[in-house]
Amino acid sequence: MAPNDPRPLIILTTGGTIEKIYDESEGTLQNRDTIIKNTILQKLRLPYTDIRVKSLMAKDSLYMDESDRELICQEIQEYAKQGFPIVVLHGTDTMDITSSFCSESAPKPAVPVVFTGAMKPMGFEDSDATQNVVEAIFAAHMVKPGYWVTFHGRLYPVPGFRKNRQKGTFEIIE
Repeated sequence: MAPNDPRPLIILTTGGTIEKIYDESEGTLQNRDTIIKNTILQKLRLPYTDIRVKSLMAKDSLYMDESDRELICQEIQEYAKQGFPIVVLHGTDTMDITSSFCSESAPKPAVPVVFTGAMKPMGFEDSDATQNVVEAIFAAHMVKPGYWVTFHGRLYPVPGFRKNRQKGTFEIIE
């Protein structure tokens, strides 16, 4: 691959707040299909990144179970064989559980696997979704193979972090 050729990157979407859509008729926020391509990727200038999006599910992470985590882990292992970094969009409520499950089930991925999510959905004006996705894409190209979480300008090892509900972000476990 030439230095200026676009480098492939896989984004696996699972749902969570980052991809919730407001349903005006019902007055609810719901996960339906992935909206990453239309709401974030079209707005970004990434001439050196070939982003490939795969939707695994559209679930709030509070409703994920062991079979969902197994699927996510299997897909990560399968895509890692291609040799491209992976970003996983995931709900923040159980991102620590899923990323730790993957770290325990398949402890040495051949590529960086970076999880991220958002506290507010992409469609909200004050959403942190775009920031977190951009940080995850950048980190996926920079960190060594393993499992990571990026959120609000920080990079966390997996395991080793937790959600801080009072601050609305994540923190390192001490």
